[in-house]
Amino acid sequence: MIKRTLYFGNPAYLSTSNEQLVIKLPEVETNDSLPDSFKKEMVRSVPIEDIGVVVLDNSRITITHGVLDKLLANNSAVITCNASHLPYGLLLPLDGNTTQNERYRCQLEASVPLCKQLWKQTIEQKILNQAKVLEKVLGEPAKNMLAWATDVRSGDSENKEARAAAYYWKTIFPNLPNFVRGQEGDPPNNLLNYGYAILRAVVARALVISGLLPTLGIHHHNRYNAYCLADDVMEPYRPYVDAVVIDLMKNYAIDEISQEVKIVLLKIPDKEVMIGGKKTKLMVAVSQTTASLYKCFTGELRKILYPEME
Repeated sequence: MIKRTLYFGNPAYLSTSNEQLVIKLPEVETNDSLPDSFKKEMVRSVPIEDIGVVVLDNSRITITHGVLDKLLANNSAVITCNASHLPYGLLLPLDGNTTQNERYRCQLEASVPLCKQLWKQTIEQKILNQAKVLEKVLGEPAKNMLAWATDVRSGDSENKEARAAAYYWKTIFPNLPNFVRGQEGDPPNNLLNYGYAILRAVVARALVISGLLPTLGIHHHNRYNAYCLADDVMEPYRPYVDAVVIDLMKNYAIDEISQEVKIVLLKIPDKEVMIGGKKTKLMVAVSQTTASLYKCFTGELRKILYPEME
């Protein structure tokens, strides 16, 4: 089933009834001059089972514990935004899989050589996907990127990822020759950060559903990062966000993230990708990736299934 991403940027009352997310508007509910019939007409509902991600982006949103309980039971991810309207917090279920203990053990017992091979595969596909983005930007194959992708060794011991990234970010925005990628950098870093935050939530959600610990990475290890594995797995998916941002820059101002821009970025989970020779939605593809990762931990597979940009 294709899951929906719901964004709430205005004040709202969120409750639940009959396995539905019930949405009411405070300005309607508190207006005594409005007839009850009109108030009922303004109430909206969405089946809980259809929801994959919920984004809360207004300090006047009221959400009941019942809603949170239902969303987590449905393995939905809940993202909260800060005063700057940027994703700030992420709520996920603790037990998203029925055989979680067994799956945790497989993940914890993964050998160092296995993790290094999995990271090699991850970086190879990331660079290949970045090369596809640059090919569309430059109008010709990015031969150096393709060469670096084929030369990645176990654990990326020669740090081809960094070498490719340096060229990639220097080249991806021809109209911004001085662009520097960074969390606090100039636009379009703001768009990239927002898109990556949505992607990170989608990946973390899929990891939990696959019964894996988002904290324990195959490469990233940071005592302050609760989502090391999500940051690992999302690497080959980042170029899809980059491609969306490139298209946005053609049609919108990028100094601030407008409502129109947010709508486009929030549709990233619904973006069509190619994985395993078949086209599917990005959110579905991520679930296939995390499921294949678990099978790599058990020895059933030797390669993670990642999307290939066309």
